Amino acid sequence: MNFEFTEEQTLLRKTVRQFVDTEIIPYIAEWDMKGGFDPKVWKRLAEIGLMGVCIPEKYGGAGMDYNSLAIVCEELERGDTAFRTAVSVHTGLNSMTLMQWGTDAQKEKYLTPQAKGEKIGAFGLTEPGAGSDVAAMNSFAKRDGDYYILNGQKTWISLCDIADHFIVFAYTDKEKAHHGISAFIVEREWAGFSSKAIKGKYGIRAGNTGELFFDDVKIPIDNLLGEEGEGFKIAMSALDNGRFTVAAGAVGLIQACIEASVKYCKERETFGKPIGGHQLVGQMLAKMEAGYEMSKLLVYRVGELKNKGVRNTRETSLAKWQACDFANKAADDAVQIHGAYGYSDEYPVARYLRNSKAPVIYEGTREIHTIMQADYVLGKRNDKKLRCMLPSWPFE
Repeated sequence: MNFEFTEEQTLLRKTVRQFVDTEIIPYIAEWDMKGGFDPKVWKRLAEIGLMGVCIPEKYGGAGMDYNSLAIVCEELERGDTAFRTAVSVHTGLNSMTLMQWGTDAQKEKYLTPQAKGEKIGAFGLTEPGAGSDVAAMNSFAKRDGDYYILNGQKTWISLCDIADHFIVFAYTDKEKAHHGISAFIVEREWAGFSSKAIKGKYGIRAGNTGELFFDDVKIPIDNLLGEEGEGFKIAMSALDNGRFTVAAGAVGLIQACIEASVKYCKERETFGKPIGGHQLVGQMLAKMEAGYEMSKLLVYRVGELKNKGVRNTRETSLAKWQACDFANKAADDAVQIHGAYGYSDEYPVARYLRNSKAPVIYEGTREIHTIMQADYVLGKRNDKKLRCMLPSWPFE
C-alpha cells in the first residue's frame, strides 16, 4: 500500500495549511470565546474547493480521492476542530451519503450545490434518548399521499442553524425496529421545521451545534433517500464516512499539540535548561509523535480502501477509536507540558484539550468502537461480504 502523496495532494495540503495559518489561527481564540466563527469562512472554503473535495466533478466537486479529504480534515483541525467538524458533516455525513444513495434527481438538486459550496448540508440522527442506541429514536414519519408527515426532535446536530439541507432519520414502521427506519432529505425552509443552538459547550465552541424540531413537516415522497426501511443501513454507511473524517481530523489535532509543545519546550527553562531537555517532558513528546504516526497509518489505510471501493467499517472504526484517543492524550500532555500556562487561554493547548473530548464521544463512543473491534476479533461481525457502495476513485 503506497502512502506517498501525489503532487496534487501535496499542493492541496499546502493550500489548506496556508488557509488555516492566515484565516483561522489568527482569529480562532476570539471565535472560540464568542461561540461562533465568521460566516465568510464558508465562502472561502468554497472558493478553494474544500466543500466537495472528494465529490465527482460531474456533481460540482473537485473529483479528488478520499485521502485528499483526509488531508483537508487533518489540516483544518490543526486550526480548530470546529472547521473540520463542518467539513465532516457537510461532506462526510451528508454529501457522500447523497453520492451513495441519492437518485439522479436528488443529486442534481442537493448534491451539486453542496459540492460547489452554494448550499450547506447536515445530518440528523441523534435524539435526546437515542445516541449509540439508534433504534431508540422516537421521530416518526407517516405516509400521507404524496408526502410523509415528520414529527420528532434531533439533538447534538452540527450546523443546526447554518445548514440548508438535512439528512434526517425517522421511523416509518416502528414494529420493524432497525428495519423500520427511513432516511429523508429535509429543507430548512419547510413549514414546521425549527432549530436551536446549544450554548455552554465544553469544547468546539466556535462550531454551531444544537437541536432540530419537526412539527408536522411535509416531506415530498421524492425526498425519501433510498427505499423505505433502509434508513439504518444508510446511517451506518454515512458513519463509515464521517468516522473517517473525524479520525483524519484527530491526526491534525495531534500535530497541533506537537507544534505548540515543541515551541514552548524551546522557550521555557527550568533548572537551568529548556524543559524539552528533561526526560519526562521528552517522553510526552515522544508519545505524541508515536500517536501521530500510528494514527496517520490507520487513517490513510482507510482512505486507500475507500479509493478501491472496499468495505471498510472495521478499519474505519479502529482508526476513529485510536486516533481520537491519541489526540485526547496528546492534548492532555500538551497542557501538562505548558504547566499552569496550559490551563489558561494564553496558549492554545487548553482549547485543544477541550476540543479533543467530543470526538471521543460522537460518531461512536470509544466504548462502542471497543465492542465493535472485540466482536470482529471474536468472529461475531463479518461485513467483508457486503460491498462498499461508495464509488471507487478515480471517478468515471
